[in-house]
Amino acid sequence: MEYFTTTSKASRRAADCVIVGVYERNKLSSGAGDIDTASKGEIKKRIKSGDVSNAVGRCTILTNVSGVKADRVAVVGLGAPAKLDATAYKKAVTAAMQAISQTKAKTVYNSLTLESVDSTSPYYLARHTAEAANDVLYRFTQLKSGRKPAGSPLKSVGLAIAKRGDAAASKRGAMHGDGIAAGVALAKDLGNLPANVCTPSYLARTARKLAAGNGKLTTKVLNETEMKRLGMGSLLSVTAGTAEPAKLIVMQYKNAGSEKPVVLVGKGVTFDTGGISLKPGPSMDEMKFDMCGAAGVIGTMAAVAAMKLPINVNVVVPAVENMPGSVATKPGDIVKSMSGQTIEVLNTDAEGRLILCDALTYSRRFKPAAIIDVATLTGACVVALGAHRSAIMSNNDSLRDEIFASGEAAEDRGWPMPLGDEYAAQLKSNFADMANIGGHGGGAVTAGCFLGKFTDGLNWAHLDIAGVAWKSGAKKGASGRPVPMLSQFLLERCGALP
Repeated sequence: MEYFTTTSKASRRAADCVIVGVYERNKLSSGAGDIDTASKGEIKKRIKSGDVSNAVGRCTILTNVSGVKADRVAVVGLGAPAKLDATAYKKAVTAAMQAISQTKAKTVYNSLTLESVDSTSPYYLARHTAEAANDVLYRFTQLKSGRKPAGSPLKSVGLAIAKRGDAAASKRGAMHGDGIAAGVALAKDLGNLPANVCTPSYLARTARKLAAGNGKLTTKVLNETEMKRLGMGSLLSVTAGTAEPAKLIVMQYKNAGSEKPVVLVGKGVTFDTGGISLKPGPSMDEMKFDMCGAAGVIGTMAAVAAMKLPINVNVVVPAVENMPGSVATKPGDIVKSMSGQTIEVLNTDAEGRLILCDALTYSRRFKPAAIIDVATLTGACVVALGAHRSAIMSNNDSLRDEIFASGEAAEDRGWPMPLGDEYAAQLKSNFADMANIGGHGGGAVTAGCFLGKFTDGLNWAHLDIAGVAWKSGAKKGASGRPVPMLSQFLLERCGALP
């Protein structure tokens, strides 16, 4: 997508469509007021007739508006002026883009960036615009046969600015938004692909393709023999029952000299049957999404590379299938992790933590400034937080708060959850150093406590994205979260924000 900034009035900008807004009590946005004046009351007339709504997320496309250079005017509801925050703004822009995507518009001018959006800066207004536009235009059609539906012809988005001094921040916001959107789209693609296509080997090939031709990004992939040599008995216990070979994917982006890297570890279970602790059949097809942690960190790396951030970032993805079989790990088996700690596997469906603990131990070699693991880890997290927020757990309150703030700024929210000895005590085993599950209560937290046993001395946080990684029902598909949150975290870390 191409982006440009302009101080032109909405009525004077030649475009295929211009976006304006209407507030409650029929108050007009800056752009709508200008167009209403130029058209001798057309906007107010349409409001009075009921053709235009001021409800947030409602949009009407007007054509042949007199006195206006644009072919179409998208009038979107903004709700109450005092409640127009970044969330409502993004919802309004998304609604406008959805309506525009049904037309043949190639160039759009967004005048909503002139509005007072709860102290949101021109940078974020532009970035939210770019992310919303790309999200609306995303389609997953790779595996459909026959003639594929034509995509939107939209190629260019103009961003209104109040003064020329806002141009640089606005352009940077659009560029960052486009980079984050590219990472989100990749994460969605990987999540939406079926498990017979998106195998551990496919994830490895995707990571290698990202590095190809990028002098700052390298990818290496460890096979099962190499993992066995490293002592990754916990990870390999998960992959024992499948013919698909496991992979440990290691990506390194270096653009900040000798600074310690931020390490992102993503759970890559490309299909999860539960193993011998077999899941129930209904909705098991959705277990192709159990690699969305991996998709999220690979997508974040794609965003970092697209934005050319001055930072060092490593991504580590343990990629496996969890299948039942004659040699699959059985409940009650005891395995030895790379750290040397032993684990009694009471439930083979609690497999994500078994691969992540070895990946966390492996990541110590990078001496990370911070390490964040990302996983669709527990159904208990869905019960606790629903489909709205990722769970954030950390052994460092400052890191936890930093991630939380990044989620708020990126409109990709999380919520802090506790860790503690009282929860970790549930993981005691009579036969090994620990069990891999901790009973019925506090399942999301005990899973975090399990991972915490492998992070002594690390500045570590855990994101459980089980509730936010995909949508079920008629809109079934991967969400691309938490790419925006992680991207914001890294933007903050390297000082790339205006």
